[in-house]
Amino acid sequence: MTENVYWILDTSVKEGELENVKALMNEMIEQTMANEPGTIGYEWHVSEDGKNVTLYERYKDSAATLAHLDNFGKNFASRFMKMLDIKKFVVYGSPDETATKALTGIGAKIMKPLGGFHR
Repeated sequence: MTENVYWILDTSVKEGELENVKALMNEMIEQTMANEPGTIGYEWHVSEDGKNVTLYERYKDSAATLAHLDNFGKNFASRFMKMLDIKKFVVYGSPDETATKALTGIGAKIMKPLGGFHR
């Protein structure tokens, strides 16, 4: 299959924080694009009512995943958690043991590949 590690993170926006979330999002996108070449996809989506934000993130491999988690932890985690509540965090792919430990340590559920393909 693939060495890619990817996830969908569903969050709810804390009261009055949507504009702050948008500002943080722009900063995170800029940092990720500039400093994380192993990031394949990084998308934020918002519900019509602005109460929920979903992130889709895809990384080349476990090393790129760990690089992102390190960058997030050092630069963004505390602000992110002040603005957003995590509702669901599901990781797909085959993260190695180190990445699995890091991801499950922050509440992720890991779904291992069963079958399928990417073009």
